[in-house]
Amino acid sequence: MQKIRRGDLVQVVSGAGATGATQGRVIAVDVEKGRVRVEGVRLQKRHLRPGRSGAREGGIVETEGFVDTSNVMLVHPGDNKPSRVRIEERDGKRVRVFARGGDPVPDPVGV
Repeated sequence: MQKIRRGDLVQVVSGAGATGATQGRVIAVDVEKGRVRVEGVRLQKRHLRPGRSGAREGGIVETEGFVDTSNVMLVHPGDNKPSRVRIEERDGKRVRVFARGGDPVPDPVGV
């Protein structure tokens, strides 16, 4: 079970985008490389010519880049502060739990 999933609210604590306690939702997770995409963090510009696939008109497209999983922490909804996450077994199921307080992590939004 992964500690960070698509749709979770996370805060970037170090690395790219760590200035000013940046929070955002996880857009994508790359399990093999251990990286996540967070909305509004590490924006990359790509210049496209007109007629390319996916973009009929040319221009500059901004997309989020990947950030290492170790640089983000889940945000506790009670106080909007980052917290570590551990996995526990409750009622025969594996559940993600915040290290601070022991509350279960709510299901991701928009999955």
